[in-house]
Amino acid sequence: MQHFIDPKTLARINDLPLAAKTIAEGFLFGIQQSMQRGIGIEFSQYRAYEVGDAINRIDWKLFARSDRYYIREADRESEIDIWFLLDSSLSMKQSSESKAELKNKGSNWNKFKYAKYLIASLSYIAQKQGDGFGYLSLNDNQSSNNGNRFLPIGNAIRQWQKLLVSLAKTELGQFFPNVSLLQRQLENIKKPSIIFVISDFYQKNDEILNFLGKINTSLSEVVALQLTCEDELSFNYKGSVRFKDLETNQEKLVSAKEVKQNYLQELQTYQKNLQQQLTDKGISLQTLNIDKPLNEALFNYLRIRNRVSR
Repeated sequence: MQHFIDPKTLARINDLPLAAKTIAEGFLFGIQQSMQRGIGIEFSQYRAYEVGDAINRIDWKLFARSDRYYIREADRESEIDIWFLLDSSLSMKQSSESKAELKNKGSNWNKFKYAKYLIASLSYIAQKQGDGFGYLSLNDNQSSNNGNRFLPIGNAIRQWQKLLVSLAKTELGQFFPNVSLLQRQLENIKKPSIIFVISDFYQKNDEILNFLGKINTSLSEVVALQLTCEDELSFNYKGSVRFKDLETNQEKLVSAKEVKQNYLQELQTYQKNLQQQLTDKGISLQTLNIDKPLNEALFNYLRIRNRVSR
């Protein structure tokens, strides 16, 4: 099932529930042998062996001492609320246009679609662990069709299905919203929780950083998931290239060869500053390449969830 985590495959799957479930279950199956005992559980007590119990749960050291079979019981770690906040401003429409194998097949694989698959997969894992999770879409459009869609905390499979509907209905707005537009929804994010903010961190006036400052309280752990793509990381363009700002529609024609070195330096500086600003706020930053498999994002999710819930 590993191939379903490959973006080239995901780009051709239009069934979000099927893809997300396959991604999550394939990932969980893949780490079962090496990580299952350490994820979401801690030792509680022993009980007598009963017919039907798995043999590998028998404590053989205790058997050697007592000549009786005992099973190690375990309790789940404390459940925790998890929020998925999705930047749905227009810059999230960016994709790697140089990926010929995707472009030629008419794929619309971009940061926005990647984020939806990521949230659907992570929330499936969350409901498997019994955690509550909620969702908030972030853009400046307040119309009934395109507004900031909000799903309160819930759990179990029905909540996951509601989230899938919310993701399907979420459309791109123009800009990242002013915090004042989100006061009602943010009032719901009060109790201890993990808040994942999925964004490209394209901003003009530090609006995303200001937003993170508002939700970053002592009660919650805020994790910034920055989406990037191969084109913007490597800048492997040739000849004259016309760039268009997706949010302002401004265009600029440049020589790829002449601007590449300066661009890469500016990108490195921006990333360094962003990392420092978030670190100063106590927020962890993880950069995810939408042209790479989702494995790293899923591993990091479990690591953060289990660390916070202990």
